[in-house]
Amino acid sequence: MKQLLIVEDDPGLQSQMRWCFSDDIDVSVASDREAALTALRRLEPQVITLDLGLPPDPGGASEGFALLEDILRLAPMTKVIVVTGREDKENAVKAIGMGASDFYQKPLDADILTFVVNRAFRLAELERENRELASQGNGTTIKGIVAASPEMLAICRTVEKVAPADVTTLITGETGTGKELLARALHDLSHRADKPFAAINCAAIPENLLESELFGFEKGSFTGATQSKKGKIESANGGTLFLDEIGDMPMALQAKLLRFLQERVVDRVGSVKPIPVDVRVVCATHRNVQDLISQGEFREDLYYRISEITLDVPALREREGDALVIAQSLLKTLGKQLDRPNLCFSEDAVQAINAYGWPGNVREMINKVKRAIIMADGKRITADDLVLPADGCEADYQLNLRQVREAAERKAIIQALTTSNFNMAQASRLLGVTRPTLYNLTDKYRIETSTASSGA
Repeated sequence: MKQLLIVEDDPGLQSQMRWCFSDDIDVSVASDREAALTALRRLEPQVITLDLGLPPDPGGASEGFALLEDILRLAPMTKVIVVTGREDKENAVKAIGMGASDFYQKPLDADILTFVVNRAFRLAELERENRELASQGNGTTIKGIVAASPEMLAICRTVEKVAPADVTTLITGETGTGKELLARALHDLSHRADKPFAAINCAAIPENLLESELFGFEKGSFTGATQSKKGKIESANGGTLFLDEIGDMPMALQAKLLRFLQERVVDRVGSVKPIPVDVRVVCATHRNVQDLISQGEFREDLYYRISEITLDVPALREREGDALVIAQSLLKTLGKQLDRPNLCFSEDAVQAINAYGWPGNVREMINKVKRAIIMADGKRITADDLVLPADGCEADYQLNLRQVREAAERKAIIQALTTSNFNMAQASRLLGVTRPTLYNLTDKYRIETSTASSGA
């Protein structure tokens, strides 16, 4: 059922507007700001018509604008149609600028009002369908990243926003969380996508070779330098340079990297001629850079140069629901590669995947899933195949919808009571339920409804 809320303080107009709409629209009315917010929480209408002249300022628009801000803050997807008088065009324009989806001018015309409201319902439906489509699949358009958790999806949205801007980016997170995939995404989604992507691991190359690998060298600059060679920075000219594990870069080399970031010129080993380079720099590390700075192992000025934007990638154990989604995706991909495409996880395997902490993150999961595909005897992969403890007690609880719902309800009720200082009327408005319903719920969950008893 479509839900429409009419916010109007004139009873006559309330009645006229109510009868404009067909039976497939459930119409509710509110006469003031408080009643409107209560109805918003309780009914969650897709469309609201809002008269700006509400008590205690029926001749102005201050109360209407305040209510509009509240609606857009509490339910930003709701379509608000502002109702104004003939001479209130400025207020209509201001309301649209604040986020209202449309406006309608008095006097009332049933046909026009119905058209405007039905158009708002259609827009709300289209946006809902788009959100559902966007939530399907991996939940992200970044190649190689499979995610469904809000934490990781937020990181992916940030990458999509940051990629077009030429800002130096620092990606932090535990080993195996996909930092290099995000670095490649920053390159692929930028205007440098058709240029080189050069990556170097600062921890994998000996200190005496790292400088020449980064900056290059001239012929004869040291023993064995039989010809000049470009460094990684020069080879990435026009594109992106990815410095992995920059937290392990030696202090002496940090100073030279800082000069490059400031001047955007490269000094090859053994050369006196600076070479200008146009390159975007993306860095990554699994170490805590602030701790390195306090221990004197990393230059603070370099940290501020490389962290114009910082992406802190959460560990797999902190991404609720992602473990199973990633495992299913790996099973499908690796199963095809290993010529076992029809495998699936057994119930105990699903429970074990959800319950396990994954200290090695996605990299550990890849190894375990690949081993399980090879070792599985039948069509179903078990927890033993994954070499995971088959302790499903916690997972059984997580999959019990009734228990999850009751736990969430109890938490929300306690929070509302605490916020309202145990005022039952105010708490019921915050929760969008009636007072009798709230009393029934507090009795059901045995929640104390007074400050003194709660403290005890």
